Amino acid sequence: MNDVHAYAAPAADAPLGALNINRREPGADDVEIEILYCGVCHSDIHTARNEWANTVYPVVPGHEIVGRITAVGNNVSKFKVGEMAGVGCMVDSCRVCPQCAAGDEQFCEKGNVGTYNSPDAKSGGRTYGGYSTHIVVDQAFTLHIPENLDLKGVAPLLCAGITTYSPLKRHNISKGKKVAIVGLGGLGHMGVKIAAAMGAEVTVISTSDNKKPDAEKLGANHFVNSKRPEELKALANSFDFILNTVSAPHDYNVLLALLKTNGTMVLVGAPPEPAAIMGFSLILGRKVLAGSLIGGIAETQEMLDFCSEHNIVSDIEMIKMDEINEAYERILKSDVKYRFVIDMASLKDGANSN
Repeated sequence: MNDVHAYAAPAADAPLGALNINRREPGADDVEIEILYCGVCHSDIHTARNEWANTVYPVVPGHEIVGRITAVGNNVSKFKVGEMAGVGCMVDSCRVCPQCAAGDEQFCEKGNVGTYNSPDAKSGGRTYGGYSTHIVVDQAFTLHIPENLDLKGVAPLLCAGITTYSPLKRHNISKGKKVAIVGLGGLGHMGVKIAAAMGAEVTVISTSDNKKPDAEKLGANHFVNSKRPEELKALANSFDFILNTVSAPHDYNVLLALLKTNGTMVLVGAPPEPAAIMGFSLILGRKVLAGSLIGGIAETQEMLDFCSEHNIVSDIEMIKMDEINEAYERILKSDVKYRFVIDMASLKDGANSN
């Protein structure tokens, strides 16, 4: 494959625009995918604007990719031309370290290869993501997409879905468990759907009463406004598990008080400033504060199969590729329910090399 149409950020302070990029020809173990839909993640904004201080420009974001396989290498046995396939946050890893051997490629000791803005040993330079018409990926990091699910709503599952599924599954959430989801955004709305499907009694904790109707529609049993301290105090020692999706600074101690003895709060949101944790917030009740990062390839496939079984997809708003800069601003204002997805057909005829 040679030049393909894409959208890229040329600099931290510049809007994204059209750019032609080079994709490698499929190797023996590769699949070539025509991208149909690509979800928009807050990580895309962080990277495009160099907020993590590691961006190499131009950068083509996008790691929630769903499309149709258009070519396969000679060694490919897992996929066929014409099948639907997905690509999430990683496209490679060392594959031999203990983490990779355990199926936790996201924690590869040598560093996993991100779908965008990572060193790309196979083609040189950096990886380019899903804001493009095509991508070439090793079959080992390609996912099967269930046929019964709406492809548009599947795209965000490849980041938001696995980010919330992994800690819920790892902590054995099931019928009879009481779970709180903190924050009802792109991650939180998936946490509600998945926890409810696992059989948990789900409470949404949010700063806005406007989220209550949506929380109930998504499957929550209860809703609490965290700006009303009396409501939170009434929930002391109530939850087996808290999934905290909030990336804005907030007091973890207040939430830890809501856990039962031996309860766990897992962070999947990362506030930009260090948090102050009182020792007694953990000691009194033998509580655990933990974190979680996406999931390995096998677990991501497991998540897709779980969502297929329970008919779960993300709630999305479709946009065209040339609306991405406006979408970024709306994400920063929390003005989306609950994930943007780009219709990549809008890019096919509209991008020219800059």
